[in-house]
Amino acid sequence: MSPISISLSDRHRRRSINNREGGIGRRQMADHGGGVGCCPPMDLFRSEPMHLVQIIIPVESAHLTASYLGDIGLIQFKDLNAEKSPFQRTYAGQIKRCGEMARKLRYFKDQMSKAGFTSSVKTEAKGDISLDDIEVKLGDLEAELIEINANSEKLQRGYNELVEYRLILQKAGEFFKAAQTSALAQHREAASDQPPEESLETPLLTDQESKTDQGKQVKLGFLAGLVPKAKAMAFERILFRATRGNVFLKQAALEEAVVDPSSGEKVEKNVFLVFFSGERAKSKILKICEAFGANRYPFAEDVSKQEQSITEVSGKISELKTTIDAGLLHRGNLLQTIGEQYEQWSLLVRREKSIYHTLNMLSIDVTKKCLVAEGWSPIYATEQIQDALERATTDSNSQVGAIFQVLHTKELPPTFFRTNKFTDSFQTIVDAYGVAKYQEANPGVYTIVTFPFLFAVMFGDWGHGICLLIATLFLIFKEKKYSTQKLGDIMEMTFGGRYVILLMSLFSIYTGLIYNEFFSVPFELFSPSAYVCRDAACSEATTIGLIKGRDTYPFGVDPAWHGSRSELPFLNSLKMKMSILIGVAQMNLGIVMSFFNALYFGNAVNIWFQFIPQMIFLNGLFGYLSLLIIVKWCTGSKADLYHIMIYMFLSPTDDLGENQLFANQKTIQLVLLLLSLIAVPWMLLPRPFILKAQHNRTHQGQSYTPLEGEDESVQVETHHDSHDHEEFEFSEVFVHQLIHTIEFVLGAVSNTASYLRLWALSLAHSELSTVFYEKVLLLAWGYNNIIILIIGIIVFIFATVGVLLVMETLSAFLHALRLHWVEFQNKFYEGDGYKFHPFSFALLGDEDE
Repeated sequence: MSPISISLSDRHRRRSINNREGGIGRRQMADHGGGVGCCPPMDLFRSEPMHLVQIIIPVESAHLTASYLGDIGLIQFKDLNAEKSPFQRTYAGQIKRCGEMARKLRYFKDQMSKAGFTSSVKTEAKGDISLDDIEVKLGDLEAELIEINANSEKLQRGYNELVEYRLILQKAGEFFKAAQTSALAQHREAASDQPPEESLETPLLTDQESKTDQGKQVKLGFLAGLVPKAKAMAFERILFRATRGNVFLKQAALEEAVVDPSSGEKVEKNVFLVFFSGERAKSKILKICEAFGANRYPFAEDVSKQEQSITEVSGKISELKTTIDAGLLHRGNLLQTIGEQYEQWSLLVRREKSIYHTLNMLSIDVTKKCLVAEGWSPIYATEQIQDALERATTDSNSQVGAIFQVLHTKELPPTFFRTNKFTDSFQTIVDAYGVAKYQEANPGVYTIVTFPFLFAVMFGDWGHGICLLIATLFLIFKEKKYSTQKLGDIMEMTFGGRYVILLMSLFSIYTGLIYNEFFSVPFELFSPSAYVCRDAACSEATTIGLIKGRDTYPFGVDPAWHGSRSELPFLNSLKMKMSILIGVAQMNLGIVMSFFNALYFGNAVNIWFQFIPQMIFLNGLFGYLSLLIIVKWCTGSKADLYHIMIYMFLSPTDDLGENQLFANQKTIQLVLLLLSLIAVPWMLLPRPFILKAQHNRTHQGQSYTPLEGEDESVQVETHHDSHDHEEFEFSEVFVHQLIHTIEFVLGAVSNTASYLRLWALSLAHSELSTVFYEKVLLLAWGYNNIIILIIGIIVFIFATVGVLLVMETLSAFLHALRLHWVEFQNKFYEGDGYKFHPFSFALLGDEDE
């Protein structure tokens, strides 16, 4: 199982057991809201001291009190009516009213968006506007808008039908005119006694033959209409089959799509003219037209009547167009009026709804004259809350003021950190793992520095860092604009972490200067290289023939190492050892933080049987390795550190020989190895027995019945304590301690190895940057062709942005995140608290909840 899965699954086991530890210290802390004198609380290092308050509010001033408390936004109300359904609560009717008004506002917003209108900038809700007035106003506006929309839809449908009717009159009229012209030509040919040429339109019977059979002639009927072009072939086929071919169909496609009266969408259509014989055929054709969505219109056979109909329809279309335009103008003015006050109404309705939601969480007394509220608030906000209660009493002309009192409880308070726009994104990174327990040491303070630094170790290139810095400064300069806009998911996440990216870019420039890499190109920024050629022949031979002729390069890697044969061995050794040093330092910081947690909560057991053996074990092995690395750097020794660490376990008594770095090294190694072995049972065995003894002493007298005069809350607390006493299981505590010990011992090895990702990611970033520079940019430059050079520059830019500035940034970010969540926070951070969610109008979302 990986360390991250062990740590995350183990957090749930820790909660129940660690809540039993240091119980007395936590109760004192919850009652008094302070810390131990030697460790004063800070704004970010520990969460704000909280207390549970009770407010008794007269009914007549309840609404105004909730409104003023919502303006302050520093109290989180507890739901005292959890057993009641939403419909059984006192203010269910008012919430229903607010919900109905919110529905009307959403309808207005939808209509404005369809019409292309936008609401004005948010304004503060005016105090002189009452909810009743808004309710009446919204009802009238909704009724008027619905009526306008219905009339407009009806007129638009009539307009579209008339447009189709005019097109049918024009197209079908052309059919009849063509047929009449053809008939006249045939009559002329018959009159001249010349046999006409046979064609598709030549009648099968001559006039003489038709006159002999006058009694069998049948009068033909016809229907005209429009059918969607996509259905025209199927329409013709079904007509032919249904009537057994006893119809004559004529179709013509319209040049432009027309608006369908039924759907209101533009559809390409064909004009059709169907000739039939008999009522039975007519009924079949009508049913087929209905099935295919074909719109039929009346059509006169007489040409003069057709022209008259066209004139009448054109006049009606013109009148309807004028009426529709006037209606749209009136609707636009109405929506513009709504848009000017939409944000104000929406804010007021959401405020009122949140107020009544809050009032529904309060319990009402038997006399129904006052409401009782309970909630968590920061201690520093006490005066502000009391001032708000006094103002509400005065402004509501209440005869009785609200009563404010602090309750003492053993319940764990919520966690609240006062952050600003700079620190909020760093705190969000920590909270994504788990919200800190009340007044637990907050890793967010150190994350502000360590997170961008670990990112920069993997992303070290001051050219890429400058690119990130420019992009981040753009987001910061556009902060006011983007903070009021709705951005996409990725853009919103990037904008929210703009200050994290700012520090990431600055640290990347710093580490890039240490690595001496600018898009993988080294520069002699601080002084010339310390290495010079022994003679003229060595200028092309990289490091062959180079000798140290100047002072050591003052800052970072000497540029002479880049491109040399020993570049990779040198940089790999440097970055690997640097990763181990950084990792051991950060893990030690995490263990030290567990000490301050135990000291703050008054938990001496954790100090003596967790902090001390963990420090001994980690530093006895990997702290000693870090010391060897530093000594080897300082002395320039050629000792093999792998050999030293391996044989420290396998053959601790053997002589070190050439691998000895300092005097008495073997003795020190034996002592450290012995202490590390002792630290394992030191972590495992004493703590469960001591916790059991402490627990028995704490709950020794709980079997006695409390006195009759005691407060009810005390009795409830006693009941919970006795319940905890029944649930205490020594085997569970011992198994948990065993898992915790195994996790730490194995984690000390795996977590140290995990920090080698700093070396691996840094190497990958450097090599990718080198490949893009040498195999794209320099290769294109070598062709001496301007077109190839331009293509090479474009490919280099896209590769740098897409791979190094986007993918590599995301990769380094995720690896830094893992190092903080698992390797660092796992040493001390429980993260089983819950966030402080105050009742605040500033936190109201745009959407109705």
